[in-house]
Amino acid sequence: MTADGSNPLISVQPNALKFVFELEKPSFCDLKVVNNTEHHVAFKVKTTSPKKYFVRPNTGVVQPWDSSVIRVTLQAPREYPPDMQCKDKFLLQSTVVPPNTDVDDLPADTFNKESTKEIQECKLKVFYVTPSTRGNSEDEGFKSYSDQAPDSNSAVQQLKDERDAAVRQTLQLQQELDFLKRRRHRRNDTGFSLKFALIVGLIGIMVGLLLNFSFSSSLSSPAAEPTVATTTSPVEPSTTEGIETPL
Repeated sequence: MTADGSNPLISVQPNALKFVFELEKPSFCDLKVVNNTEHHVAFKVKTTSPKKYFVRPNTGVVQPWDSSVIRVTLQAPREYPPDMQCKDKFLLQSTVVPPNTDVDDLPADTFNKESTKEIQECKLKVFYVTPSTRGNSEDEGFKSYSDQAPDSNSAVQQLKDERDAAVRQTLQLQQELDFLKRRRHRRNDTGFSLKFALIVGLIGIMVGLLLNFSFSSSLSSPAAEPTVATTTSPVEPSTTEGIETPL
């Protein structure tokens, strides 16, 4: 909620920033900003220690009923703070902007409190967490899960049984499908052989008819009379020799 008690334009999750604090190692924390209205809402992130943190994006526009994620990175620290206490704070400002407004088109005075626009603010504290503390929280979570193990085991066993039944049913359906495919394939092969035999038979009948017709035509045609070749020998010219008679 805002300071004036009106409904917030945006909600932030989580409501505080927690960083795993280790020397010479950066750490980050993600914030989810949710637009709770039917309007376009612009936001801007400010901090009391801008040199220690890297915020992306530090300014943006969230569409109606949409959300955006902001990553806040703690730069690698060089020394431990006193008692691991952090006094840094973050401020997230939000205001309604015209539809289809791009972040690059936001005026410079968008988040100026002196303007007539309504600007809501959400303050976030910063906490440092040591790696050992994070490990303890994880152990507690595992212990809580172990306490619920009996019920979880029964639920898991039931899910396994349902999965096995589904697998068996799937295998049975696959076998039936393979059987139908083989049966259909055999039918296709039989049809192909019958068609092939029918075509071959028709071709044989046509060839037989053509041969029979050709043979009948050759028998019905009249036989040609044999012709005797007469050869005439050339007649040599006779030569008469003159005979002299005696006087």
